[in-house]
Amino acid sequence: MFMLKFILLTILFCTSTMIGVLISKRYSNRVKVLKELKKALNIFEVKINFSYETLPEIFKEISKKIHGTASRVFEDTVNIVNKENITVGEAWERSVELNGEELNNEDKDCIKTLGKLLGKTDIEGQLNQIKLVTEFLDSQINEADEEKSKNEKMYQKLGAIVGLIIVIVLI
Repeated sequence: MFMLKFILLTILFCTSTMIGVLISKRYSNRVKVLKELKKALNIFEVKINFSYETLPEIFKEISKKIHGTASRVFEDTVNIVNKENITVGEAWERSVELNGEELNNEDKDCIKTLGKLLGKTDIEGQLNQIKLVTEFLDSQINEADEEKSKNEKMYQKLGAIVGLIIVIVLI
């Protein structure tokens, strides 16, 4: 009986600790995704400026060069355009919404604004919009880094402490 109780309490403690770790990972994931998106937008800016490829071709190429959520945003945009025959801008907004689980609403809204001008303005207008979104991403990355440094360790420790408290109460 004692062994079973010990095993269950250990599982409970480990589960609580893992929940804390998973919650803390959201903060580091947000920073990572924002940096990936910034890198992808820098590639996008260069491609628009110096190539004559269509937006879906550029997006497909970017999705192969980068990884993670940012890659899925660009890849899904192309897939949505091909399947539903809608504009690149509308597909971009949908793709950001589908793949932006690590981002907060402010991040998503800013990134979606890029879609409003994709394919609808000249190259200069699109480049200006990309620069604007990139500058916003810089400020969001700084904010996300601050949140990460404040909250990541707190949630890890909080998960362990809550698990320990539950174990002590149940003993």
